[in-house]
Amino acid sequence: MRRAFCLPRKFDWFALMTSPASSVVSARKLGLTFQTGDGPVHALSDVDLEIRKGEFVSFIGPSGCGKTTFLRVIADLEKHTAGDITVNGMTPENARKERSYGYVFQAAALYPWRTIEDNIALPLEIMGFGREEQRKRIDRTLELVNLAGFAKKYPWQLSGGMQQRASIARALAFDADLLLMDEPFGALDEIVRDHLNEQLLKLWAATNKTICFVTHSIPEAVYLSTKIVVMSPRPGRVTDIIESTLPKDRPLGIRETPEFLAIAHRVREGLRAGHSYEE
Repeated sequence: MRRAFCLPRKFDWFALMTSPASSVVSARKLGLTFQTGDGPVHALSDVDLEIRKGEFVSFIGPSGCGKTTFLRVIADLEKHTAGDITVNGMTPENARKERSYGYVFQAAALYPWRTIEDNIALPLEIMGFGREEQRKRIDRTLELVNLAGFAKKYPWQLSGGMQQRASIARALAFDADLLLMDEPFGALDEIVRDHLNEQLLKLWAATNKTICFVTHSIPEAVYLSTKIVVMSPRPGRVTDIIESTLPKDRPLGIRETPEFLAIAHRVREGLRAGHSYEE
């Protein structure tokens, strides 16, 4: 049973850790400092976090607080400089080599000279899947993201929302259990964003993936997540971890309910609390 959102702010979250077998991402005292010509830049500091299998975890905080940096550490695109982190019980480097995750960037990042099906096939080609298996995976993922019938189209023939769905299909094609999503809907208008939020929840329910999702939107974080990680301005620290009490089945109308608004208020309070940190 999930903890209610009204848990005290100083609650010891690591007392709730489950067995390593169910832990997908585990970070302890994680820190990252970039060395620049102008001196060190402290991006992350003392991040403690446990992400369990099947959770939908959103990261929210002000620009530059380290949300994307944390995702990049999980993906082994950045190297942490303090503390420890494991992904599926391995180092991020080994998890990357095992292809333990799919990554969806802020922009769809589709090759314009390749059709949608060929874009989705790219990681499968790199991983050495045969043509028949590629076809099965492409068809399945296009169906999952509601793009069946668009396989032969080129990215420039699709709307921005459809391009992002194609990008999600590419990340799902090789069937990694962990999906990392770096503000994938941030550039889309509110109507399209709402629609894709609904579709993403259906996709999550259908696949049981573990999802780490970066956003600047409080309603989006509350609507999508089983757990919301609130971060402070740089150096990024965790100011609150909120376990959602909302049901898994979430129509858009749930955003008008008292329970939804109470969780959103808690997120805002966590963001305000983060600004009290001083070095």
